[in-house]
Amino acid sequence: MAEHADPVVWRRHGPGRRSTRALKVRASAAVALLTALAVLVVPPLVQLDQQAVDLSAKLLPPSWAHPFGTDDVGRDLLLRCVYGLRVSLLVGLVAALAATVIGTAVGAAAGALGGWTDRLLMRVVDTLSSVPHLLLGVFVVALFRPGVWPVVASVAVTHWLSTARIVRAEVLSLRGRPYVDAAVSGGASRWRVAVRHLLPGVLPQAGLAAVLMVPHAMWHESALSFLGLGLPAHQASLGTLVQGGRGSLLAGDWWPTLFPGLLLILPTLAVAGLAGAWRDRLDPRRRTEATL
Repeated sequence: MAEHADPVVWRRHGPGRRSTRALKVRASAAVALLTALAVLVVPPLVQLDQQAVDLSAKLLPPSWAHPFGTDDVGRDLLLRCVYGLRVSLLVGLVAALAATVIGTAVGAAAGALGGWTDRLLMRVVDTLSSVPHLLLGVFVVALFRPGVWPVVASVAVTHWLSTARIVRAEVLSLRGRPYVDAAVSGGASRWRVAVRHLLPGVLPQAGLAAVLMVPHAMWHESALSFLGLGLPAHQASLGTLVQGGRGSLLAGDWWPTLFPGLLLILPTLAVAGLAGAWRDRLDPRRRTEATL
């Protein structure tokens, strides 16, 4: 009797775990949708200047007129947060796409060509990985004037390394598949094998890496802006808003720091939830284990 007890317990908990995972995915999708609507719809509909200064309304707490309150010079914090989220998402999306392209190209070349090419590229990846991302990003940003595109370049240059490793490992796994051996035996060139057989196999993993890189890039941009090295101080981003509200927080005014921080955390959790569902679809064995 004891031998048959465990399967009953596993089946009993299976539907509950599946419903919890489904609820998590729906909540993540809802937050991601609200984030997209906020950055796309609010700026055109709200015809207000986010830079408008009103010293008579500075540091007002959250209210119906100002749901997120106002900052230390009287600017509406909700509008500033939406514009800041817009800039941070732009940096995250473009930097993640650029880093994924670089990492996929390097990883695919290392895995497909092998030999000295593989060793050389992996030593470059190991060398760059030994340098802290933030320190390398600061060095890249310091070479240019403050702006969006230097931050994008900084994040892209420092975040392609993990993608290169993932793609290389996937290419090495695909090289042992029977259809790849058949293509090589049939006289296909390395370029044809890489483009027709290896690259389509690594695109799902590369896409997942790109999605997971978006919040990482947003946090990287926010860290640089918080340090005053990313965007100009007058340009709204989540990092500059948190940095600007730091003095108010010390005086007991919590809203200039809380709401930009929430708009940085919530999209990160939403992307993580959606990426987890995507990862389970790519790995059926992991999905089966998760639903037991």
